[in-house]
Amino acid sequence: MDLIHQFLNLVAPPFTFFTLLFFLLPFQIFKFFLSFVGSIFIEDVAGKVVLITGASSGIGKHLAFEYAKRGACLVLAARRERSLQEVAEKAQDLGAPDVLVVRTDVSRVEDCRNVVDRTTNHFGRLDHPVNNAGMMSISMLEEAKDVTDFRTVMDTNFWGYVYMTRFAVPHLRNSKGRIVAISSSASWLPAPRMGFYNASKATIAQFFETLRIEFGPDIGITLVTPGFIESELTQGKHMSKAGELEVDQDIRDALVSIIPVQRVESCARGIVSSACKGERYVTEPAWFRATFLWKIFCPEVKEWTYRLLYITRPGESPKDTIGKKLVDITGAKKFLYPETIRAPEPKTD
Repeated sequence: MDLIHQFLNLVAPPFTFFTLLFFLLPFQIFKFFLSFVGSIFIEDVAGKVVLITGASSGIGKHLAFEYAKRGACLVLAARRERSLQEVAEKAQDLGAPDVLVVRTDVSRVEDCRNVVDRTTNHFGRLDHPVNNAGMMSISMLEEAKDVTDFRTVMDTNFWGYVYMTRFAVPHLRNSKGRIVAISSSASWLPAPRMGFYNASKATIAQFFETLRIEFGPDIGITLVTPGFIESELTQGKHMSKAGELEVDQDIRDALVSIIPVQRVESCARGIVSSACKGERYVTEPAWFRATFLWKIFCPEVKEWTYRLLYITRPGESPKDTIGKKLVDITGAKKFLYPETIRAPEPKTD
């Protein structure tokens, strides 16, 4: 057995290199052709049923508006029912023929079963479940007062997706539907103080990559990896090291630093357009894909950059990072952050 592994250790790297050398270009041309065909034969979602979690604000809210403009029937799920009603009213004004609002906490398996059951009982079908609900945590591992508090992040960001998908699958097989899973570029960018959040998003990505193989061509999957997008998360809403939800704009500035934040309308438009084209992967903004190449080819440079910008010396506040100082000194926030996230106000409904 050891001889086999020694042989593979010698043969596998050069074999892989030369295989990719000759295979990569034709394969990319083939993918470009499929993308071109997809841009011509776009799925018409008019009259189809789209279930969106986390639909009361941010990306989820604007995904509802984009699907509404295309004539889709909507099921809006989130914990803030009053906000959902406001989204539902606007979605109907934009063209959604029917909108169902269901108060849902995706971390509860019973709530996920309920929203899928109510969707299929009301509409008789389900075509696009959009897994979007999520929460952010900000804490160094050693600073966390009780690490078990951060189970909530995984319960919402990962298990909520699992529950929704499991209950939706039988209906998606009937409709030949498509799952839209909102992961994050955090799944490959290990920003400090966001370890629990990063891990939850990486888990989402690997879970749905596995489901591609399990489902085969019966159910499509569009995996979305946004960068920094205008939302409650980039307003500074997060779970603190004490395990409590808070809004802290200074901490947000320290994490986002001088990276441009994309407007949520543009992000939502790109996601829905890509899903209707049947694309497997979407990164918004598109230029953020380049950060994945840095992770693959220059991980040491990425790690050094993160430590330089985001790690402070012992005794210093996380708000004293070089990244935060760059924002403050240059006044870059006025140009790089949308106005809606510059002075966040926590919601109470």
